[in-house]
Formats: sequence, C-alpha cells, structure tokens
Amino acid sequence: MDLTWSAAQERTRLELRKWLEHSLAGWRAEIGTERSGDTREGFAQQLLWERRLYEADWSAVSWPRAYGGRDGTLWDWLIFEEEYWRAGAPQRVTQNGLQILAPSVFEHGNQEQKDLLLPRIKAGQDLWCQGWSEPNAGSDLAGVSSRARRVDGGWVLDGQKTWTTRGAFCSHLFGLFRSDPDSERHRGFTYLLVPLDLDGVTVRGFGRLDGDEGFAEVFFDGAFLPDDAVGTDVVLGEVGEGWRVAVSAASTERGLLRSPGRYQATVADLLELSEARGADAAMRRRIATAWMRVDAYRLQTLQTVTALMDGRDLGSEASLAKIWWSELDIELHEIALDLLGTDAELEGPWSKGHQFSLAGPIYAGTNEVQRNIVAERVLGLPR
Repeated sequence: MDLTWSAAQERTRLELRKWLEHSLAGWRAEIGTERSGDTREGFAQQLLWERRLYEADWSAVSWPRAYGGRDGTLWDWLIFEEEYWRAGAPQRVTQNGLQILAPSVFEHGNQEQKDLLLPRIKAGQDLWCQGWSEPNAGSDLAGVSSRARRVDGGWVLDGQKTWTTRGAFCSHLFGLFRSDPDSERHRGFTYLLVPLDLDGVTVRGFGRLDGDEGFAEVFFDGAFLPDDAVGTDVVLGEVGEGWRVAVSAASTERGLLRSPGRYQATVADLLELSEARGADAAMRRRIATAWMRVDAYRLQTLQTVTALMDGRDLGSEASLAKIWWSELDIELHEIALDLLGTDAELEGPWSKGHQFSLAGPIYAGTNEVQRNIVAERVLGLPR
C-alpha cells in the first residue's frame, strides 16, 4: 500500500487548511457562543456553517461535479476529514444525508432521484434523519414493524421510529418499512423517503442524558405518502427490496461514518492535556497505547479505502471498524477524565464528549450484534 499523498492532494490539503482557518474564525465571530448541534440553537448555527462549506464547494469533496462535488475520491474525503477535525470544526449536522443517504442514492437511486435529491442534500435544503430504530427493533433491524401499505397514488404509513438523531430539527426521513404484511425477517421491506410535514406524521423530540434535545420519536398514523412527495419517486431501490438498500447503507455507516481524522484530533488534544496536567509514567503509557490504536485505525481505513477504490464491497467487514472506533472513542475520553480528576465536571468538552462516546457501542448496531456478525460472516464461525 502506498501511504504517500500526491502533490495535487497536498495542494488540496493546504488550500483546505487555509480556508478552514479563515472561515471558522468568521463563522464563530458571527454566531457568538457556539452551541451543540444537537440543540435547536446549535443546529441553526451549524446550518450557517454548512452554508459556508456549500458556497466554497467543500461540503461533498468526493462527489462528482455533476451533483455538486469536486470530482474527488475517498482519498480526498480522508484528507478533508483530517484537516476538518484538526481545525476543530463542528460535527456535520447534515451527515445523515451526506454520509448515509447519499451513498445509497448513488448506488440504488434512479437518474431522476440522483438529479433532484443529491444537490439538495449537499446544499442542506433537505435535512434528513434516519428512520430505522423502533421501540422493539433497535439493533435487530430485521424486526422493524412499521408498515407501508400501497394505495392508489402512494403509500399509507403506520408505526413508530425512535432514537431518531436530530429528528426534532429535520425536514425529511429515510427509513425501512414493511410493505408485505405476510413477510418475515429480512424480506418484504421497502425503503422510503418521507417528508416529515405530512398529515399523520408526528415528531416528538426528547432530551438525552447530556441535556441536548436532538433525539426524536416519529409516529405514523395513517399518513399518506404520495408517490412524488419528495419531488421524485419516494421508493429508493425496488419495492420489497428495501433490505438490500439498508444493508449497503449500514455498511457505509459502520465502516466510514467515523473517519480517522476525528480520533487523530482527539488524541492530539489528549497529548496537550497530558502535558498541561503533568501526566505520570503510567498515564503516558496509556496515552501512547491509545495513540497506537488511533494510528492502527488510520491504517485500517486506508486499507478499506484501497479495497473500495478497487471495486470491493465492504460488506460485513464494516462491523470490525465499527467495534474499533466506538470503543476507541470511549477509551480516549476515559483517559482524559482520569487526567482531569475532580476537575472533569468543569471541563465541558471532555465531559460532554465522554457522555456522547458511551452511545457509540449502541448506535449503528450494538457492538454485541457486530461481534456476532464478525464471528459468523467474517470468521465463518457457527451460530
């Protein structure tokens, strides 16, 4: 594997680094106190930031120019992520659309869906949340029971989605619905694109442990979804073949949702904290081990991107990455809290980051389920 960047890629890196330094300063001067993107005020602030990214053509570097990208590759995306997190930029509040829905549209959407939806996702005109989890179907996605009944001119939706990240602030939902009432497990699903302002759709936000309000429950009570409710066909992929779309989307979410740049920036901050707090030898060894785990994840991601660029499907191997990055996030923040000691509660970013990291082994499929997937589908062990 060639671990060097080309001259063109290094020029892109420097261009982006300069732009981020200038633009982040301007955005922060404009908004004043920066809030979490999982609050209503913070979400609105970060949409202003997304507008800056969009206008400067940085919001989707790996997309084709025909859909508003830079004709880059996944390598360019990795460079973007490294510089983005190094600069301390905010988490992308449009990431569900950009990083989960958009890859599915590229792979499974028809031409009309690509032409209409992708530019709107990139511009942040349509704000998407993910409607997968249900009260009795979290990591067991095949247990989804929300129903979609075909009627003249559209679909009638019934059921409930929960743990919908930023659903309280979004305009649209992409989700899995059981369209064949006689089907079981992985069969009979249809992947639907749903505006949240339909009659019969109720979005009810609720708070998290850290006080943020971005989670929502979404209720469907006989909601009529017209065939053209999003300006084009609301079915992504084929009717009854929603599981195929969901599997490819889950692979993207687990394997490339969290870039190495995020953890490289965190461990760099951890090194600064250890210097400031005068870490002892034992703590320095813990930090050194964490640094090596971050670098191992970087190398593994480079291997993954190499495979994807060669046309390989990530498949069940994505579960390996998901286990690694979610548990690594907890480890980094636990080290920080141990360094801070009794001051931990006063250090908002580290304390809040730790609270969020605890969700990592749960969202995108619990790590218990991911270990089963790795055992059965990657290692070939018996059930």
